[in-house]
Amino acid sequence: MKVMLRMNNTGTLVVYVPKKDLEEEVVKETDSEAGKILTLTNGWELEVSEFPDKSRLPVTVEAKRLS
Repeated sequence: MKVMLRMNNTGTLVVYVPKKDLEEEVVKETDSEAGKILTLTNGWELEVSEFPDKSRLPVTVEAKRLS
C-alpha cells in the first residue's frame, strides 16, 4: 500500500494512509532484514523496504502492513 511519511511540528514521524484516511504517529522504529518496521500509535506495524532520509520528507513510499 502507498503511504506518506512526514514530520509533524514536534519532530515526530507521521504516517498517512490515504485509502484508510488514517494519520498516526510512529511510536517505534525497528530495523529488519527487509527495511524498517514502523509501529503506529493505533498498533499497526508497517514494513517499509526503502526508508528515505528524514531530510527528504514528506515522501510517498510503498509499505506492507504486518499487523
